[in-house]
Parts: sequence; C-alpha cells; structure tokens
Amino acid sequence: MIRKFFPLDKNYLLEEAQLSLQNSLLFALIEKVKIAYQQKNNPLQLEDAFSLRIIKFEPKTLKPLDGFYHTLAGIYRFKYGQSQLEFLWDGQSHFEKYQRDWTATFDQWTSEFCHHEQFAQAVLDLSVFLPDNRNAQLAENRMNFVMLQFFDLKIHKSRGIVEMKVA
Repeated sequence: MIRKFFPLDKNYLLEEAQLSLQNSLLFALIEKVKIAYQQKNNPLQLEDAFSLRIIKFEPKTLKPLDGFYHTLAGIYRFKYGQSQLEFLWDGQSHFEKYQRDWTATFDQWTSEFCHHEQFAQAVLDLSVFLPDNRNAQLAENRMNFVMLQFFDLKIHKSRGIVEMKVA
C-alpha cells in the first residue's frame, strides 16, 4: 500500500487503479527514457558498447523505481484525487476511468520529465546501470528534485505534500 502523502489522501479507488498500472507504466517509462536519451546523446544512432547496453536493456525488476512511482502517484492524488465520485454516463466504471486518466497524465508528465537530462540519467542509473551504480539513492534524489521542481511542491516528513509559497 502507498503511504499517505497528505491528510485527505483517501481516494482508495484511485490509489488501487494506480497500483494496478504500476509495472506497465514503469516499463513504458524506461522505454521512453531510453529513446529520449538516445535521441539527445546519440542522434546518429552510432552503435558502441554504451549505447548498445542501453538499447538492449530489458528490466528484470522495477523495484528501484517504486519510490518515484509512488511519489508521482501521490502528487496526482493531491492535485486531482477528490474522494467524491462523479456521475459517469459512458458506461465505464470509476476504476476504469481512473486508470485511463492516470495513464494519460503519467505519460504526459514523464514525457516532460524526459526533457531534463538529470531525470533521464537518473532513470538509466536506476535501471540500466543499477548493478554498476552504488549510489542509487542519489539517482532517486535527482528524479525527485526534477519532479518536485516541475510541480512547485515540497514533501515534508510530517505534513506530507505541500505547495511552495512564492512571494
């Protein structure tokens, strides 16, 4: 179960929909980062040992990316996760609607994150280069920095997600 990121984080149906999509969305994120990194750093698609390692990588575990996913899911619930259900007239269940909306938002947000070199490198460090990378915590911190800067949010240990006040 995901930790509660703010006091009113009680949309359990949305949380369940997000958890059901975790693996598929993280696999898609890794593929997206591999493509973005290759387009930016290897536009001629030269095949050296480094780029082949990135291209041929198939993740065996997504555990190192769990923290990022849970934090991003918490931010989505903070921004869009009202616990009041709305009327749906298209015949879909709320669970299906939440899955569709979360997938679209996750795809949009992570596409924007991929434009940041720090983010792309951190995802590669936590997936492709994880056995070589002994400082996985630093990579996760870089990802969180890009994400929180993008949303103008902070995560406090006691208060959870709070918006940054700009004077």
